Amino acid sequence: MSQDKIVVVGARENNLKNITVEIPRDKLVVITGLSGSGKSSLAFDTIYAEGQRRYVESLSAYARQFLGQMDKPDVDHIDGLSPAISIDQKSSSKNPRSTVGTVTEIYDYLRLLYARVGIPYCPNGHGPIERQSTDQIVDAAKNLPDGTKLQILAPVVRGRKGEYKSVLQDVNKAGYVRVRVDGEMYEVTDDIPMDRYKQHTIEVVVDRIVVKEGMERRLTDSIEAALKMGSGLVTLSYDEKDFLFSESYSCPECGFSMTELEPRMFSFNSPYGACPDCSGLGTKTEFDIDLVCPDRSKPLREGAIVPFVYKSGEVKDWWPEMLDAVGRACGFDSKLPVNQVPAEGLDAVWHGLKEPISVVMKYGKSERTFKSQWDGVLASLRKRYDNTESEWVKNDLEQYMSTKPCPSCQGKRLKPECLNVKIVDKDISYITNLAVDDALAFFKGLEKRLTKRQQAIGERVIKEILERLAFLENVGLGYLTLDRSARTLAGGEAQRIRLATQIGSGLMGCLYILDEPSIGLHQRDNRKLIDTLTRLRNLGNTVLVVEHDEETMLAADHLIELGPGAGEHGGYIVAQGTPAEFLKSDCTTARYLTGRDQIEIPKERRKPASPVPV
Repeated sequence: MSQDKIVVVGARENNLKNITVEIPRDKLVVITGLSGSGKSSLAFDTIYAEGQRRYVESLSAYARQFLGQMDKPDVDHIDGLSPAISIDQKSSSKNPRSTVGTVTEIYDYLRLLYARVGIPYCPNGHGPIERQSTDQIVDAAKNLPDGTKLQILAPVVRGRKGEYKSVLQDVNKAGYVRVRVDGEMYEVTDDIPMDRYKQHTIEVVVDRIVVKEGMERRLTDSIEAALKMGSGLVTLSYDEKDFLFSESYSCPECGFSMTELEPRMFSFNSPYGACPDCSGLGTKTEFDIDLVCPDRSKPLREGAIVPFVYKSGEVKDWWPEMLDAVGRACGFDSKLPVNQVPAEGLDAVWHGLKEPISVVMKYGKSERTFKSQWDGVLASLRKRYDNTESEWVKNDLEQYMSTKPCPSCQGKRLKPECLNVKIVDKDISYITNLAVDDALAFFKGLEKRLTKRQQAIGERVIKEILERLAFLENVGLGYLTLDRSARTLAGGEAQRIRLATQIGSGLMGCLYILDEPSIGLHQRDNRKLIDTLTRLRNLGNTVLVVEHDEETMLAADHLIELGPGAGEHGGYIVAQGTPAEFLKSDCTTARYLTGRDQIEIPKERRKPASPVPV
């Protein structure tokens, strides 16, 4: 059998009519035809499905259990197959944490670049911060008030998965008695519960000291021992608070300190880098005052707050009396329309009061007065939403919620200290906010602005970033920003991102199958896409494209048309060959490409209907 072609014999998947076709290997092949003629059935449901199935079957039984086993397509046999990679329009990530930067791995290289080349700055405006010395850490402890109970802890494990029994044995051999595991104190010899699949933090209690005169020597020895055991880190715990010091970085003005820079510090998917308020999502879904109270002309206690009203229009129990109490505490009448309530009173209604309020409840002819804490309408709704187990209640309350940028990180997803690490005065969020074209220009001129040391460290990382940015630009995606959520991408955009990623992988000998990659692409960028497909072919791959675009068809090495109709009227090979051979055939696509058939422009345009009066 010739090794320069893929031979499909007896394909009957979906509406295919027992067809046999030969596809040249290591070429750019376009499959075209009417919608529903069987293009995807041949390309994806037959060729890709069989290629993927054979590749998975070649793996071990252990590996196969983690991969979805594909059914054998309805085909007699296929010869000359390579491992198949599908790049379709349904493969975009729906994960809210996925961005253009993470999907293309550009963000991984950015994290590495900032961890190795970045310069940390003090968040209080005191300029760059540098490594701390042991003497500076000792001075910080000595300056505590006399009588302070101080614990000196050595972090030996920070946020890592595992049971760490050997670590605890080493701590015991070193003569230490106590450890703090995930915030709980234990004896080293205790049976400490640790799940090997969860992250744990283990800190050795090196010393417990009451701050007073004459303890400098002991304090210095203990801190030095903790720094040695904690690999340059020491935690000073007092007044139920922990203060992490490091031999790495510290601000001499205000004492702000940072740990050694690591790539995970710049990851919004890691607790070490993610903004604690939004958990790295960059947005928060909260109850929106405008949705909770859409009509501000209504009286506050009589239906202005929509979630407090039954569908019948009656206000729910308790809430009128609670709002009356808030009004008495703040000096306004809760019967007033919302737009007439003073600003301070409205703030108390929405966000609560520090002092308890006196609530008067009437039961028939009797009444009862009691004190109650008022946390505000928004907090009350949030508590109900979090505590309920009813999906109906949650769905009902979600209509009063909206998603907005996180107020803490302003949508940047990272902790403030991580955003204070900069390269040429730019933090990592500045880079991710750039469009691909602008980011490419930034990195092309970056090396000239770095010091010689930074250039030596970051040279290879910057090269990788530039290559991946260039791939995105080459497939017509230069307008996308790196922090654009992957969920918001169109099918064609997501497909071209995967295409750019595959080119970056540099694989040879593969079969790539694409589903109309030109969808959503402006005609002026079509040439870029075709050049990318050609480059993928030139690497030594077979590229099979389901496409209707004229320019792509004419740039192909081989053309195949299925038809002649759609559905049960399709499923046959109508014509195939090189573009020159194909255009000489009498198939529908060839007739339109050569101008033998054309869709005439109507001489008269249909007039639009008159607008319906509102």
